[in-house]
Order: sequence, then C-alpha cells, then structure tokens
Amino acid sequence: MRSGNGRTGGVVDDGNSGRTGHTDRAARRDEAVRAAVEQGLLGPELPIAALLDVTGIRESAAELRAAFEAVTAPGTPVLHAFAVKATPLVPVLRLLREEGLGAEVASPGELALARAAGLPPDRTVLDSPAKTPAELLEALALGIAVNVDNPQELDRVDALMASATSRSPVGIRVNPQVGAGSIEALSTATATSKFGVALRDDGAREWVVRSCLDRPWLTRLHAHTGSQGVPLSLMAEGVAETYALAEEINRRAGERRIDTIDIGGGLPVNFTSDEVTPTYAQYARVLREAVPGLLDGRYGLVTEFGRSLLAKHGTVVARVEYAKSAGGRPVAVTHAGVQVATRTVYAPGAWPLRIAAYDGKGRPKSGPEVVQDVAGPACFAGDLLATGRALPLLEQGDYAAALDTGAYYFAHHYAYNSLARPGIYGFAPDGGGGVAFATVREPQTVREIVAESGGAHATALTALRNTPTD
Repeated sequence: MRSGNGRTGGVVDDGNSGRTGHTDRAARRDEAVRAAVEQGLLGPELPIAALLDVTGIRESAAELRAAFEAVTAPGTPVLHAFAVKATPLVPVLRLLREEGLGAEVASPGELALARAAGLPPDRTVLDSPAKTPAELLEALALGIAVNVDNPQELDRVDALMASATSRSPVGIRVNPQVGAGSIEALSTATATSKFGVALRDDGAREWVVRSCLDRPWLTRLHAHTGSQGVPLSLMAEGVAETYALAEEINRRAGERRIDTIDIGGGLPVNFTSDEVTPTYAQYARVLREAVPGLLDGRYGLVTEFGRSLLAKHGTVVARVEYAKSAGGRPVAVTHAGVQVATRTVYAPGAWPLRIAAYDGKGRPKSGPEVVQDVAGPACFAGDLLATGRALPLLEQGDYAAALDTGAYYFAHHYAYNSLARPGIYGFAPDGGGGVAFATVREPQTVREIVAESGGAHATALTALRNTPTD
C-alpha cells in the first residue's frame, strides 16, 4: 500500500477545488473539441469521438490522495484502488498507476486489463459476487487481495488456502444494511442487496466474527454502501458499522486480527454543472467526524473510487447529421445515443447529461437558446440524449457534446443497431499553445463488427440438419 504521506502533486485540496477548477476544465474541453475538428478526429467521415482530459484526471488523482493524507495518521497504509469497471481502458489504468493508484477488479477481464497496464498484485483488489474457483486460484497465486462475498465462497477459499501458501490479504465483504440512496440499483447496503454478508440477518454477524477468529489469514473487512444517489452521511454510516465490527473482532480475538478496512468507493458526481461536488476532501472530513478511530493509524485503508475520478474528464462529441422539426420542436439528429449513453437514454430522470453546442469548426456556439431535442442514431423513438433542452440552435454540421461522460459511458458500449464503438482520445497541452492527442482506443470498424457478430461462422446454423429418429 502507498503511505498516507505520499506525493500530492502540488495540489492542496481545501474542499473548494471543485469550485475553483471547473473554469479551467471547461476551457480545456472547448480547446480540445476545436482541435479535434481541426486535426481530423471529428468530421463528416468520423462523426463521433470521445475525449479524455489527461490534466483533469491527474488533478483528480492528486486531490484524492491529498484528501485522505489530510485526515489519516502519519504512516497509515492507504491504497486507492481505482474501480476498473468505471473506465476499463488500459491507458487510463496506466495513467492512474503513474499517479499512485491501484486497481479494484471484479472479473477476469478487468484483472487482465489491470495486469496489461502494469498494476502489481499488491496494488490490486478482487471484488466480485460470482468468483469461480479458477478466478480465486489465480488471485491467490498472484498475491492479489481478495474480498470474500459469502459463506460458500469462503468454503472455496478454505480449500485453496489449505493446499497452498498465498501472500494474498483476504477479507470478508459485509453488507451493513444501512439503507438506500435515491437510485435503488446503485445502493448496495439495502436489506436485500446481493452483495456481501448481510450483517443484520439472524446469525450473520456472529458468523463473520467466528470466521475471522478461526482463520488468522482473514485480516480485512470490506463494505460498499453505494454510489450515485447515496449521500455522504449514509456512506459514512456504512463505514462506521464496518469499523465497529472490526473493533468487535479484534476485542474478542485479544489482538489486532483485522488490520485493514476497505471502505469501497461511491462518491457521487454532480451532473448539473462543471463544479465538482462533493469533493474528496469533504468526504474525508465526514469520515473523520463519523469514524475517527478508522483514521488514527491502527488500520490500513483501501478505497475503491471510480466514477468520481473520471466522469468530469470525459466528453463524447457527435456531429449533427440532420436538423429537423417535429411538432414545432427542433430536433438535432446526432451520432451519439443509446450506444454510448445507455443509462441516460433508458433512465433519463436518474442519469441526465449536460449538452454543449459547438459549430462545424468545433467552436462553442452562441446565440439565443432554443428549446430542442438532441437525438441519437439508433432506430427507436426513445433514443434521445436530451429532451426539451434550451441550447443555441443546433444545425446540420454542428457538434453536440455530452459532458461528464468519462465514466460508464464511452467505455461500456451497447451494440444496438450494430453501431460502432467510437474512438477515444486523450488530450493535453502540447507545450506550444495547442492541444496534443493520444489514441486510447481506435474507432471500431465495420469489419470488426462483423467478426464480433459471428462472421467467421456464417454457415454454422445452416450446416445443422434435422436427423430423423426412429
């Protein structure tokens, strides 16, 4: 783990960085959109691209480190493990590794991405509610931290630990059952959540305690209350319940059996403006007030933030292919819709996105705002990025940019209508007043779509013949 006194990158986060940094972030975004058009990353033949602000990602990582360094005792072991599911892209993981972060993985694919990015085992955490014996064996052989989800999984780990020596820290994921936030699907500490051992169920708490007392190699507890829609107070309550359980185990063991607490991630993101709120510094202070013993140096700490690190630093930019009108309302038909913004299209109330308007040269559009719809390219009526949104009028050849899409958007493609995955490009200042781009992921080709859709097996079904039976 990284010491709580690691480098801060020159960032001092007093809780106001979300307010002071958003102007610079917006300016960098505007410059990047213009440069992407000028440099040919966007145009009539490349009508959609995703942009990642490398400077902003570095700043968020530094703010995370600084926030927890400010509240933990000197020398406290702290590992900030990025939730790979938020942005499962090898170059992003490599960048975050350079910024002192590790990786939290929840599948063999995510583990492979973390290893491809050079994340070492001792900075990797495996969480998943459905780990196979093979996944557990690999993790334990590599020395990756494992959070056991349930009693049946612990039985599997028992068998593996009995037959081999592992350097892996092993813990139990618990569900403190403290309740839900405003988005049920992202609340993981409800009474019936599928994750972890439900502490308030009959006999469950005693089972966790006894399991740890009987196994000296069980040295961690892990809990995650939820993410978007979960208030800081509820997150802190879940952490406090987990801390109290660790204290009980250690008291009954007569020694410090539990030495590390993994508090998960889940810091919500503000999708209504460029301001970052809440900040990591605010959350760290809430934890210091609610669970002071967690931060006094007796426990190592693991965090698993994802969306809050990347969301503000991603932008999906799409060309307006047609501008039309329906029922007296202007409609801009673009190349970004359900394939990149699935949650927004299917649940717009929970996942609204801000839209920025740019002209055909990639410059911010001005002029009077007009209430209009911004539609995607998919062949169903609900494919809308925004409905009844007041923006400068989008016209054919302009660009509509979906903001705050750096996490869970362009990285999680929905292959409706066999629409291609867009290219993803990181950007940063080029040192000469311009913008430099680096390819993170190539745009998907039609050939690749065919191959992914069974193109090599075109005759597989027709080759099957019904064989008469007696």
